[in-house]
Amino acid sequence: MFAASAASRDSEFTEFVESATSSLGRTAYLLTGDRELAADLVQEALVRTYVAWRRVRRGEALGYARRTLVNLNIDRWRRRPAVPAESVDGVAESGESSVDDRDQVVRALAALPAQQRRVIVLRYLDDLTEAGVAEHLGISVGAVKSACSRGLAAMRRAAVLTEEESVR
Repeated sequence: MFAASAASRDSEFTEFVESATSSLGRTAYLLTGDRELAADLVQEALVRTYVAWRRVRRGEALGYARRTLVNLNIDRWRRRPAVPAESVDGVAESGESSVDDRDQVVRALAALPAQQRRVIVLRYLDDLTEAGVAEHLGISVGAVKSACSRGLAAMRRAAVLTEEESVR
């Protein structure tokens, strides 16, 4: 009986991992700006989700794993101070501007303070509501709105500076 339920639980978790890894990977990369660190965060979040799998509601498993991932990233920031991001490079004049645009967004995100980056990633890239972001991060909705506003303003300033540099 126990072996059957363990096999069923493992099968459910395997299906969850297959469906959630891509989304968690994008979130982790946008939070960290580093592919290897993002992959490590995803793996650790999945391990912790598996350990708690009996308690996780199946409809909320992605949210649980995402919150775990964000918390792991917060812990990482607490252990080690952030290194300032390199300056944002101008968009190349090649035909690959969409790749360059994505690169600019990632660099602009990396230049933001950790709280603003987390809020923007969860709000706009993971498409959570303000209340959802507040719940994930354990902050008020007002703090989400403030961090989002300040972060987007900083990203706009970075984009304007980049455009001015490319015109010169």
